[in-house]
Amino acid sequence: MNKGDLIEAVASELKLSKAEASRMVDTVLGCITTGLKHDAKVNLVGFGTFCRRDRGPRRGMNPVTKEPMTIPPTKTCGFRPSGQLKANI
Repeated sequence: MNKGDLIEAVASELKLSKAEASRMVDTVLGCITTGLKHDAKVNLVGFGTFCRRDRGPRRGMNPVTKEPMTIPPTKTCGFRPSGQLKANI
């Protein structure tokens, strides 16, 4: 399922237009993003927890020149499903 499929499913489940469902999905995703940015964690009871993870610098190799290089630190996102979600999939 991709974002378009999710919007269609929300629209048909709630009997909304695709435009309204799209705004709803975008709002939820935006709120999760804001929560990760400010709180570093978003817990949705019965679904799971999104968490911000900080990845430190690491050694890598330039694929063109084959020279060693340091890859700078980055932020990434993780997801840990709840027990209820695991039981239902």
